[in-house]
Amino acid sequence: MAQGKEIRSKIRSVQSTRKITRAMQMVAAAKMRKAQERMRAARPYAEGLQAVMRHVRAAHPEYRDPLLAVRPVRRAAVLVITSDRGLAGALNANILRVAVGLLRGWQDAGVETEIAVMGNKGAAYFRRLGAPVVAQLAPLGDRPSLESLLGVIKVLVDAYRAGRVDRIALVYSRFENTMNQVAVTEDLLPLPEPTPRAREHRWDYLYEPDARTVVSDLLARYLETRVYGAVIENLASEQAARMVAMRAATDNAGRLIGDLKLAYNKARQAAITQEIAEIVGGASAV
Repeated sequence: MAQGKEIRSKIRSVQSTRKITRAMQMVAAAKMRKAQERMRAARPYAEGLQAVMRHVRAAHPEYRDPLLAVRPVRRAAVLVITSDRGLAGALNANILRVAVGLLRGWQDAGVETEIAVMGNKGAAYFRRLGAPVVAQLAPLGDRPSLESLLGVIKVLVDAYRAGRVDRIALVYSRFENTMNQVAVTEDLLPLPEPTPRAREHRWDYLYEPDARTVVSDLLARYLETRVYGAVIENLASEQAARMVAMRAATDNAGRLIGDLKLAYNKARQAAITQEIAEIVGGASAV
């Protein structure tokens, strides 16, 4: 019954794995709900601030911040946001595929590129490629604060303000729903195009104490909010993808256990049949 013992050992091993994957599924579900709450809380402010910045770009204040400049793209940067850990299905692979495709498209167009990255998976990937990473935050953590993101943001914003880069793109996984997360590319700088209504109404804000102070602070808050919102969405996507992946692993483990139990019962039945045949054969010989 050596074969039966091996099968029993495999069954116990798969049962242990199923317990782990079920626990990871429950943990991911709890973290996803918390990330969704933070994401929903941050969205209204981010959307309102984005609407203000569209008007600021369309307006003609007495002060034009260098971050409002739109230049021909000769050098571009991309900020890639990934997770710290794996076991999240194809989440990180999709993000990195989109990022690499964007970089290759720029390079084919003769645009020089540089990379900033948040998350262990992205940092390790670009380190293996030997890509020019100018700033990174790894690990990102499960509850990153805005303060922890400021270093990477400052490196990119300073490069744009100084004219060293002419475009900054953001690549992350946008949370659509529990079953669907989409790797997307969005422009961080230059600012989004003004809406037709903003172009039609050439009005401006009244700035207090002055346009320089207000516009500079608004731009800083806008960029920080955009990056923080992308990080929160990516975290929600990560936990949703991990929950789905662990649920699939749990279901697969259950099916495998059923198959192993069936194989064990067949092996046990064959062993019993063989023993009976040997007993009958021995009795006949006597």
